[in-house]
Amino acid sequence: MAANYWSSTQRQFWTFSKQEIAEMRENLDKSEGSLSQQYPLPENRLLNIYFHQQLVKLGKRLIVRQQVLATAQVYLKRYFLKVPVRRTNPYIIIATAFYLACKMEECPQHIRLVMVEARNTWPEMPNAEAPRLGECEFGLISELNSQLIVHHPYRTLQDLGPKFSLSQDETSLSSSIINDHYLTDLPLLYPPHVVAITAIFLSLVLRPNQVSLQSHSSHPAGLSTSVSAAAVAGALQNLGAANRGAGAVSQGHVKEPQAKVARLVQWLAESEVDVAAMVDCIQEIVSLYEKWDQYQDKVCKEQIGRYVKARELDK
Repeated sequence: MAANYWSSTQRQFWTFSKQEIAEMRENLDKSEGSLSQQYPLPENRLLNIYFHQQLVKLGKRLIVRQQVLATAQVYLKRYFLKVPVRRTNPYIIIATAFYLACKMEECPQHIRLVMVEARNTWPEMPNAEAPRLGECEFGLISELNSQLIVHHPYRTLQDLGPKFSLSQDETSLSSSIINDHYLTDLPLLYPPHVVAITAIFLSLVLRPNQVSLQSHSSHPAGLSTSVSAAAVAGALQNLGAANRGAGAVSQGHVKEPQAKVARLVQWLAESEVDVAAMVDCIQEIVSLYEKWDQYQDKVCKEQIGRYVKARELDK
């Protein structure tokens, strides 16, 4: 087992550039031939949202920790970089990723129970016995090259929370942003600590600009895109100051947590954290929330169900 991220298989084999990810997906599309035109699927980020919501449904039935769902989402991202979605029944792949993640995060669920709850959750789930899930587990492990340990940003958040005197609400919002980042390609692009620090930064900069942070149906973190543009402009300006080695935070867009933001920006200026990567993380997360406004669960379900039934993948 890797003692830390820097010596892990996650860093060595499962961290890519945006260009590399785009090329892998393009090759997958080409390998599908006419299937991609015959059975169109939602844009990748919308598909990520749909898969996330299906995992949450199964997780609620079996009452598991958030980290299990996070690990399962990373497995899905890695798997679908190597295997075209249209060649699978995604529901059994989601159930398999969930089952394997439960094992790896040391809260195992019985294979029959997972299969039963998966069938109750999704009518499109193959009508098969538990051994089918076991076979899929071996296939998933093979595609992941048996590299199953996933390092998450939650530990960094836990370690840095006291350092920056985060309140319970700020810690909760940071955790929600981390949860949401699994719906993007960020787990395949950047180290976990970069994501965690980005989440802390956003929680401090964006929170004062929210009229209400009550989570709503579309954005689990409760960040409204209507206020994100102005707040993010200020966030990027602050990060620019840190990148130039300036410790001062710009005035005018933060009030109450100004001291916390200033402390974080000063710390970033003195640290070796990749600020350019943080800027990209901010843009990706805000872009996710903007895309979320276009999400329609019914459309995603219908498009997936169309090819699953046509190709008899529900048998």
